[in-house]
Amino acid sequence: HSAMILTCVMGSAKEPCESGQYTAKGDCCIKCPPGEGVLKECGAEQTVCTQCQDSEEYSDIYSLTQPCLPCTQCKGLMRMLTPCTDSNNAVCVCEYGYYLNEVENRCEPCTVCPRGKGVLYRCEHDKDTICEECTDDTYSDQESSMDPCLPCTICEDNLDSEVEPCTPMSDAVCHDPSYVLPSLQPSTNTESDFFPAIEPPDDDDSPSPTEMDTTASPSPPRFIGHGLNENLIPIYCSILAAVVVGLIAFIIFKRWNSCKQNKQGANNRAVNQTASAEGEKLHSDSGISVDSQSLQEQQQQQQQQVDGSPSLVLPPNKNEELERLLGEGNGPESEADWRSLAGLLGYQEEHIAAFRREERPVRALLSNWAEKDCASLEALCAALRKMDRDDIVQCLNPCPTADPTATSAV
Repeated sequence: HSAMILTCVMGSAKEPCESGQYTAKGDCCIKCPPGEGVLKECGAEQTVCTQCQDSEEYSDIYSLTQPCLPCTQCKGLMRMLTPCTDSNNAVCVCEYGYYLNEVENRCEPCTVCPRGKGVLYRCEHDKDTICEECTDDTYSDQESSMDPCLPCTICEDNLDSEVEPCTPMSDAVCHDPSYVLPSLQPSTNTESDFFPAIEPPDDDDSPSPTEMDTTASPSPPRFIGHGLNENLIPIYCSILAAVVVGLIAFIIFKRWNSCKQNKQGANNRAVNQTASAEGEKLHSDSGISVDSQSLQEQQQQQQQQVDGSPSLVLPPNKNEELERLLGEGNGPESEADWRSLAGLLGYQEEHIAAFRREERPVRALLSNWAEKDCASLEALCAALRKMDRDDIVQCLNPCPTADPTATSAV
């Protein structure tokens, strides 16, 4: 009896099993933590877990059965708000200018407030624009999904007079009576007004000396726009001087740029000739054919690293092909690829939004990333593979994964 009591006491002192399942040997089954998926479920042996691949798979719970799940891909009118990690799935939201209609579960364009109404709450990815009527001396004279009702202009009682009152769709118009706009209308005076005909005085109608003193004599011709033209002459001279200075600066810049290109071309020709001579020498001495073009590319890469140029340099045709494959300029549905690439390269949403405002977002993204110290073809290819864009990787092939000096036996 004492042995049975001791066994019961020892069994009750054993730590409780969190999973509630045991192996055939009586061991408590272990749950795979977030970031790891179940490779082999607990049974005769202990649970076997495996690490989820970052940006491709995830597992966000403790589980005895759940394997690593594939990451959600943001497509169509959806953009990536939070990238996928090994322990969290990607969070997709509607593109800028769209919101999620929860009833129909799709992205729809944000509402634009008409004239006479302003924005009370701006459109977000999860809610539509809320408009309000412009009241209490406010107005909105244009359709907008961003601007609220603006306060009306207040005309000063002592100086201005209100020409048009403020309405919900237009601002007030004020007028200063003391301000006289110079007239630019051509004078309608005829030659007879400037040079009146001299007629003999009539005895009955001849004016008295007093009337002659009070009568205004004809004034010489006066051009109303004469003073205005004198004021515009210095402005015209300033504009002309600015144009001349800008033209001279442009000519100097073009000459400097042309000299720089000529110097760079001479250096490249010297490097090409050296690389060709080395290739011919190796071919003639050891019977091994060396790709002179590869040697030239290696020399150019070394020269660029010495000059402090970006570490990621692609030929122009490769850049254009990369922009085309990433679908630049084909609408919001095709922007998901380069936006996902920007997220994988470490850019935040505000940087992605700034690239989107550029005329060529993909070129702006690659140019900005090429200036970073971590930029390389290996990193670019790795990010494209995570996006399952092996077609672009093949376009950029060969990626720098092998010795750049390829040789082949003759």
